[in-house]
Amino acid sequence: MATGSNSESVNNKRGAGTVEPKVPPFVPKTGYNPRDLRSWAKRTGFVSDYSGEAGTSGSEKFEPFQQRGRGSSSSPKIEIDPVVGRTRDNRGIEIQPASHGGVGLEENVRKENEPVLALNPDGDRKVGMRGNGNGNGSNAHGVSAVAPVQDEKDEEDNVVQDEVKVDLFPEGVEPVDVSLIYYGLQHYLSLAGSLVLIPLVMVPVMGGTDKDTATVISTMLFISGITTILHSYFGTRLPLVQGSSFVYLAPALVIINAQDYRNLTEHKFRHIMRELQGAIIVGSIFQCILGFSGLMSILLRLINPVVVAPTVAAIGLAFFSYGFSQAGVCLEITVPQIALVLLFTLHLRGVSIFGRHLFRIYAVPLSVSLVWIFASFLTAGGVYNYKGCNPDIPSSNILTDACRQHAYTMKHCRTDSDALSTAAWVRIPYPLQWGIPIFHFRTSIVMVIVSLVASVDSVGTYRTTSLQVNSRPPTRGVVSRGIALEGLCSILAGIWGSGTGSTTLTENMHTINTTKVASRMVVELGAVFLIIFSFIGKIGALIASIPQALAAAVLCFMWALTVTLGLSNLQYGQPASFRNMTIVGVALFLGMSIPSYFQQYQPESSLILPSYLLPYAAASSGPFHSGLKQLDFAINALMSMNMVVTLLVAFLLDNTVPGSKEERGVYIWSRAEDVAEDASLQSEYSLPKKVAWCCCWLKCLGV
Repeated sequence: MATGSNSESVNNKRGAGTVEPKVPPFVPKTGYNPRDLRSWAKRTGFVSDYSGEAGTSGSEKFEPFQQRGRGSSSSPKIEIDPVVGRTRDNRGIEIQPASHGGVGLEENVRKENEPVLALNPDGDRKVGMRGNGNGNGSNAHGVSAVAPVQDEKDEEDNVVQDEVKVDLFPEGVEPVDVSLIYYGLQHYLSLAGSLVLIPLVMVPVMGGTDKDTATVISTMLFISGITTILHSYFGTRLPLVQGSSFVYLAPALVIINAQDYRNLTEHKFRHIMRELQGAIIVGSIFQCILGFSGLMSILLRLINPVVVAPTVAAIGLAFFSYGFSQAGVCLEITVPQIALVLLFTLHLRGVSIFGRHLFRIYAVPLSVSLVWIFASFLTAGGVYNYKGCNPDIPSSNILTDACRQHAYTMKHCRTDSDALSTAAWVRIPYPLQWGIPIFHFRTSIVMVIVSLVASVDSVGTYRTTSLQVNSRPPTRGVVSRGIALEGLCSILAGIWGSGTGSTTLTENMHTINTTKVASRMVVELGAVFLIIFSFIGKIGALIASIPQALAAAVLCFMWALTVTLGLSNLQYGQPASFRNMTIVGVALFLGMSIPSYFQQYQPESSLILPSYLLPYAAASSGPFHSGLKQLDFAINALMSMNMVVTLLVAFLLDNTVPGSKEERGVYIWSRAEDVAEDASLQSEYSLPKKVAWCCCWLKCLGV
């Protein structure tokens, strides 16, 4: 009744000709606090389909990371906070009415610092990575930990899917148990091909023995463990493994095959190793300057996916002349190796054993182990024994023509290396173990440019990995800090004498996507095991007994994987764009063709070089002649390397050909203001408090 009388009185007033009050125009609010927006999104559970990447929605981008509830008919996707850019916990009903006792909303929602203990249907606790308790799916160091758990078979439609579980623990509580140790070993076993096979290529070419190969392998394990721990604390702080990258393998082979070292007989291995040490140290100092001076922050504006993709792809393509040329010596073991690794990686990738995708995760170590055992049976059965021929005699000292023909096969196919019997049980790698490094201008210039290529490779890995772990990209200063620390780590590699620099392995992207584990603690635990293994001389000797042909077969797969990982960076732009396709195609073609022109000049002593090493001998006999031998060597060496030419062409074209940011896929890095306002980003990328005050002077440089 009251309502009706009020409406009638209003109508009477309007009919009497009264003037309605003017409504002022809407004025949008210009000032706001970003913290209010972020807290509003968290309180209300607002979710946007836009993920911040051009043309990609959050649901599409994180499609592999899904959960399937028990008994549900669909797979709810992990929700992405549109403001923070991180995963949000599936808390069910997030907004509940406050109680009448004046208690706030927070008490009706699960406390963020309360540990989540998920149970399997059998009552067993699921494996969880540690967290920082911020409720954003981060671990104690701020990086998301995505742990694979046992597949559950849907009872309705019998569909098996991967379940991703992120368990959180209170800050300061870091559970170190058997599961984390298992994940740490798993992480590095999946990277075994990249960590230990480079010495099997380098050391024999340098004139080293099996014992030298075992020592270099132990040194690489030690340096990889040390540098990984340093990078996880003082670098970008992403869960990335550092190690001897393929970026440094091609320039190392160029220096090894220089004309000055071809005819050395005494101490050839040590002399070349000292030359490599000096070049790596100089190139790493340049990388440190590039990072700590802040120049890398400026250079990042010019490095985009169209530059990174062909450059990384060229790193793998650079070894096409070496791969099967070496593997073809022993087809009876290399063909099964290539077939098995492809079978495990592709055909059996979905097969689950004991709740684990063992074939997909351990494709390389499992296939190598099986073929290695097969090759041992062949060696023990006398397949590689030839009448009147001794495999221990160098081919240069063999007098009979029949034995000289079989010497190459015996050297590359047999598994009975003497390194395992002569190696000590305990041997600790130490600095300058090969002698004082040798510094030359020509090799130093080569490694300076190569360190720039390694930095471009690392930029692409930083960007992709930060999105894989459901995190926001780092700031330009954090990237510069990571590049600077990689330079410092490469200096350590040069001092210890690993033969190559230490950088972020490109294969990290594949490992994280395969194992679904992206935890800093897991990477650190695995690094500790690497350091322990490096002290056991027998482990390095065991790896050194892998036949060279078998190692070449594995590297054929690893180099092909590097090509695909490099080209995958094009997903951040518009791959179908004619501009991008032309730039990538021209860069790759010229990156292969121009070095081929420089490599066609045969060295004077080509008779003592195998055919697969001739492309790396152009530094001493290339077409560039200026009258300065040091400069001639450097220019001919750089122009004979595919990755250097590809980087130059792609960098020039991408930064001169017009194109929109969406078309080019310009990398969008976080701002320093975002880190200062977001506690989760601070825990991810900021330095530990105990050492932050020591590096406060770097803030003025944006590092």
